[in-house]
Amino acid sequence: VQLQASGGGLVQAGGSLRLSCAASGTIFSINAMGWYRQAPGKQRELVATITSGSSTSYSDSVKGRFTISRDNSKNTAYLQMNSLKPEDTAVYYCSADLNTARWMLSHVYWGRGTHVTVSS
Repeated sequence: VQLQASGGGLVQAGGSLRLSCAASGTIFSINAMGWYRQAPGKQRELVATITSGSSTSYSDSVKGRFTISRDNSKNTAYLQMNSLKPEDTAVYYCSADLNTARWMLSHVYWGRGTHVTVSS
């Protein structure tokens, strides 16, 4: 199983970016998917999660500005980031809690990060 995150880049404050996270490989079902970020010198923090039923949750720092969504037919999650601030600068990682077979316990997989830089 692989998670491929993409969509990062350099943007000015107030701008927008859309991140994508595509899961591939032997996948039976995907439960929750999430986005995390890690700024230089800081610990990784949760940004947003979405369940298989599309219930969402957000950290207070991004609530109202970021939107997480998913396309189950494509095994892909998205993070629409609007009104970006310099403090949103970080490496963004996606995760997926998924089953590779009906009889297997779920496991959390991580993608490689994608860099987001917001200039002031």
